[in-house]
Amino acid sequence: MSDAVITVQNLSKRYLLGHRSGEQGYNTFREVITREARNFARKAVHVLQGREVVQGDGVEEFWALKNVSFDVKQGETIGIIGRNGAGKSTLLKVLSRITEPTYGWVSLRGRVASLLEVGTGFHPELTGRENIFLNGAILGMTQREIQKKFDEIVAFAEVERFLDTPVKRYSSGMYVRLAFAVAAHLEPEILIVDEVLSVGDAEFQKKCLGKIDDVSRREGRTILFVSHNMGVITSLCPTAIWLDQGSIRQYGSARGVVANYLAHGMPNKDQIVRLDCIKGAQRSDEDRLRLEKLEWLCSLPLRHGEPVRAQIQFSTRTSVTDLAVGIGFSSLDGTRYLTYETDFQDGFRPAFHSPGTYTVDVEVESLPLAPDIYALDVGCRSGDFHSLAHIPAAIEIEVIAGPNTPGTIIRKNAGVRLASKWVWNQLLEQQQSRMLRA
Repeated sequence: MSDAVITVQNLSKRYLLGHRSGEQGYNTFREVITREARNFARKAVHVLQGREVVQGDGVEEFWALKNVSFDVKQGETIGIIGRNGAGKSTLLKVLSRITEPTYGWVSLRGRVASLLEVGTGFHPELTGRENIFLNGAILGMTQREIQKKFDEIVAFAEVERFLDTPVKRYSSGMYVRLAFAVAAHLEPEILIVDEVLSVGDAEFQKKCLGKIDDVSRREGRTILFVSHNMGVITSLCPTAIWLDQGSIRQYGSARGVVANYLAHGMPNKDQIVRLDCIKGAQRSDEDRLRLEKLEWLCSLPLRHGEPVRAQIQFSTRTSVTDLAVGIGFSSLDGTRYLTYETDFQDGFRPAFHSPGTYTVDVEVESLPLAPDIYALDVGCRSGDFHSLAHIPAAIEIEVIAGPNTPGTIIRKNAGVRLASKWVWNQLLEQQQSRMLRA
């Protein structure tokens, strides 16, 4: 008998995407009835065939996963990497039994705890205390077993003051802290963690990564971990899977897989980037704000030492106060090099009390990044710590040499080089002689 606790064989997941024909103007009553009848019939066929469809006039097949196969042994920590839309989140949802596969099968031996995105796994109307017991019961634990771990969970999550508050009133950071604490402490044999940890503050992220390492090495539990931070993947995971367009491109030593992944950087060259179409976008549990698009108001690729202008469009569903929006340039292994935020210079954070669509422009006089390919992160928060939306590694963007870029920078050994003032002086011969005698 195989010693694998996770077995995936020829796993495939197909979605049917609907597209409007783009008709303009008004439709007659007869046209409306005909179209709705056609859509109803098409949807009925898809339901009978076990396929998912987004209603529309045209249907396009999209394979999120294609013939994915691998085994994971007990106690292994596997990192899963890939560009946005590569199929990472779909794979985890199938493994978590949230989504049914179109073809293939999955075998899981043991209890599974999943932390996929803010908002999953908890009932918003229940308190933090009630959700701890609910999640434990879902994992098949007795009330006594849950009670034994209860104090540990609360101490780790640091939410004791809000334990009897409905979780719908939690900030995204509080929500993630409690969700991770529950998933890590209620002793599942298999722990599945998506990029959701990036919502928390840096100190808590470090705490979570330490707990994941402890759970894997000391307690012998199996972990699947998705991240855009290649440094975390290589330090935490001995093995990695690289997903590319729904298929496994490479499966093996994490350092080797990550090195090949980083060597295949593919910069985005679109002037307009639809942020709301990027998989892996993280929103707070209230979903008050959504990032919709980023438009470059300068030519691409970006140039070192030259101006950069961009516009970010977002929409609000309810009142949002104390708002800050930012972009960050990171290396492809996840190391942040440069951050621009709306409130950095003067502390101004606007409030938007009416639902609507808004834009904010960012302008950089001289881009200090050395020529290379970078991952662009986009995010927004309310106040200092309450994340509203975050898209890590939304796109990969190329920076090339500008007309005044020194040759040393072109050799890609400069990172970020900022303007500074230097003064040249000549010492008198007497001073030089005195210094030499001394």
